[in-house]
Amino acid sequence: MLGVSASAQQADRSKPPVPGPPPALKLPPIQKRTLANGLPVWIVEMHEVPVANITLIVKAGASADPAGKYGVSSFTAAMLDEGAGTRNALELSDAVEYLGAGLSTGSSFDSSSVRLQTPVSKLDEALPLLADVVLRPAFSEAELNRLRKERLTSLLQTRDDASRLASAAFARLVFGPRHRYGTPAMGNEASNGEMTVSDLRQFYSTYYQPQNSHLIVVGDVTAATLLPKLEKVFGSWKNGAPPPKPTVPVATQHAARTIYLIDKKDAPQSQIRIGWVGVSRSTMDYYVLDVLNTVLGGSFTSRLNNNLREEHGYTYGAGSSFDMRLSAGPFVASAGVQSDKTVESLREFFKELDAIRQPVPSEELTRAKNYEALGFPAGFEATADMAGNLINLVVYGLPDAFFTEYVPKIQGITVAEVQKAAAQYVQSDKFAVVVVGDLAKIEKPIRDANFGPVKIVTVDEILK
Repeated sequence: MLGVSASAQQADRSKPPVPGPPPALKLPPIQKRTLANGLPVWIVEMHEVPVANITLIVKAGASADPAGKYGVSSFTAAMLDEGAGTRNALELSDAVEYLGAGLSTGSSFDSSSVRLQTPVSKLDEALPLLADVVLRPAFSEAELNRLRKERLTSLLQTRDDASRLASAAFARLVFGPRHRYGTPAMGNEASNGEMTVSDLRQFYSTYYQPQNSHLIVVGDVTAATLLPKLEKVFGSWKNGAPPPKPTVPVATQHAARTIYLIDKKDAPQSQIRIGWVGVSRSTMDYYVLDVLNTVLGGSFTSRLNNNLREEHGYTYGAGSSFDMRLSAGPFVASAGVQSDKTVESLREFFKELDAIRQPVPSEELTRAKNYEALGFPAGFEATADMAGNLINLVVYGLPDAFFTEYVPKIQGITVAEVQKAAAQYVQSDKFAVVVVGDLAKIEKPIRDANFGPVKIVTVDEILK
C-alpha cells in the first residue's frame, strides 16, 4: 500500500509553531558592465569560496521554435558542447574535467544558457573553453545523429512513463496542439526525427548574438581583473541582424471541467493532473499567488499534501504550482495515487481546490508567508543559486529591487487578497482533469462519481 508508515500516521499532528519574520536580506551589489561588442555583463562578488560561476543567457528558448520545428531550441542548446572550436565532444569534455570545472548547456521555454563552474585558479584556462562552446560550436552531423537517437529514445519512453505522459497530456489538452505550450520544450518524435544541422545553425545564427544575450558572473572575482579576460575571449563575437522577439499568445482558457482518461494497462498508480491556463511571470498577482500556492500545494505541509499523503495515505506526495513564463503557463495540481483510490483522491483534490476559495485562517496564512520569507535567503548562499536568481531578473525583466522587496511584499499579503486571487485563478469547475491509469479498474468508478463529462484520449493523440 502506498502512503505513510503506521508510525508516521501516529505521529504528533499538532500544528508547527509560527516562525517569526526573517531579518532583512543583505546582498552584494550587482556590478553592471558592457563589453565593447555590446554584450551586457553582470558581476556579483562572493569571496567565501574560490570558485566562479559564469552563465551566458540567450533570450530565446522553446517559445522561439518555428512551427514544424518544435524542439530546435532545445536541440541547439544540447549540441553546443558536443564539439566546439578545435575539439570534438570527448576532447572538450576531457579538457573541462581536467580543470576540475563543470560545463553545461540548457534551454527552457523562455531562454537558453551555457554555464561554466570553475575554480578561480583555472579561470584563465576555462574561459576559452566556454567561449568555444558559445562562439564556435561544431554542430557535427555525427553528433547530431547520436543525440537524435538519445532524444527519440527519451520521447519513446514517455509512452511507458505514466507521470511524464500525464504531464504531456495535461499540456496538450489545456493549451491545444497548435499552441507552443501544448508540446514539450523538447519537441516531439516527428520534429526531432526531422531535425537537421541546417535547422540548428539557423536557430543559432538568429538568436545567439551579443545583442540578444547576457553574461552573468558570480564568485571570487573582481570586475577590474575579470573584464579584460571576458573582453579577450568574447570580444570577437559579432552581431547579425536583430533577432525577432519570441511571442507566445495567451492560450484560450479551459472553459468547463472535463475528465480526460488515458489508458495505462496494469498501472499500480493513477497519475492525476488538474488545472488550466495560469498566469505569466509579469502578473501583478505574483506575490499573492506565491503565498496562495504555498497554502494549497507548494510545501510539504500544504493542504493537498497533508490531505492526500498524511491523512489518507493515497500518495507519496501531492502538490500544485503556477508555472509562470513570459506568456501565461499552466496552473496544475498533481499526484500519483493508488489505483484503487483514484476516485477518492479526485474527491479530495476537488475538496481542497474548493476550500482554498474560502478565507484562509490568519495563523495558517502567517505560517505560509513566513515559510516563503524564511526560505528566500537560502536561494543566495551558493554561487549557482545567486546566478539562478540573476537569470530571472534578466529573462523576465525584473527590477534589481525585486530581491529586497520580496520579503516585505510577501509579509504584506492579506487574507482578503488570497481569497480574491483564489476566486479568480482556482476554479475547479472549469479545470481540465487528466488521469493516466488502468482504465479497466478506474474508468467506471470515475464515470459513476459524476465529476464531469468523461473523454477517452489515446497516447498517440497526445504525442503526435
